Amino acid sequence: MRDVMQTPDEETPYECFECGTVIVAEDDPGPCPECGSEMRNRQTPLE
Repeated sequence: MRDVMQTPDEETPYECFECGTVIVAEDDPGPCPECGSEMRNRQTPLE
């Protein structure tokens, strides 16, 4: 696994697990605005 450098002021891409919508935000955007499913930080590797 690789380490990801993140700063609180950095915009990060988040992707919806269900519909694939991508949002760029500084903080966790919460549920997907399109379908309401969980969003994931794309810079965090999936295990």
